[in-house]
Amino acid sequence: MTVASVLDSWITRRKPSPQARIRLFCFPYAGAGIAIFRAWPDGLPADVEVCPVQLPGRGTRLMEPPFTRLSPLIHALAQALFPLLDKPFAFFGHSLGALVSFELARQLRRHYALQPVRLFVSADRAPQIPNRDPPVHSLPEGEFLLELNRLKGTPREVLEDEELRQIMLPLLRADFAVYETYVYSTEPALNCPISAFGGLQDQRVSRGDLEAWRDQTSDSFSLRMFPGDHFFLHSTQPDLLRVLCQELRGDA
Repeated sequence: MTVASVLDSWITRRKPSPQARIRLFCFPYAGAGIAIFRAWPDGLPADVEVCPVQLPGRGTRLMEPPFTRLSPLIHALAQALFPLLDKPFAFFGHSLGALVSFELARQLRRHYALQPVRLFVSADRAPQIPNRDPPVHSLPEGEFLLELNRLKGTPREVLEDEELRQIMLPLLRADFAVYETYVYSTEPALNCPISAFGGLQDQRVSRGDLEAWRDQTSDSFSLRMFPGDHFFLHSTQPDLLRVLCQELRGDA
């Protein structure tokens, strides 16, 4: 497989723009694919090239086994995305995506002496804060479905349709395993700005959890709270994109 084909499998809806001054790589939450970012290119300036990252096990990569641990996922991502890191870049990640983007930033610093111009972390506690919730990825199906209903991140029609459920449950278990088996290791703080976002009605991630991201950068830190629950990025998308525009305007 060529470098181009590998890259195309990870970044499937990128609209290459030679005039772009910055690339924004977007990482979805557990169980989601790049469809959640489909409106972002139209909501961001033309000089921002949106690069939604399609992880294995969903969308165009449905037949590929999903990762169940973070370390091999980060290793694969760093190698796959490296050809696109030839101009300034930023990361946005929501929930699981925030953890993925953070550890990818550390991997790029370790192995390539590269870093994003800004890290956007959304709806996730800072990585040094231990997970307070018991693991759910290995629960029996009935209990796992109850947890998914409680978390409200999986559409009801998916959970109620037997065929869709059999497709989605292995992916969701894998994504939850990536998150729940993560063990934080201490490294020097990143020296890029971190912008954290949270939902005012999010019962899973508190303002304090988000404030703690401040410890992960030696540069500037900001926190913005939006109306909505854990999935506020959908209900407040225009406002969120406006903030991204403002933040990215001064970067690169």
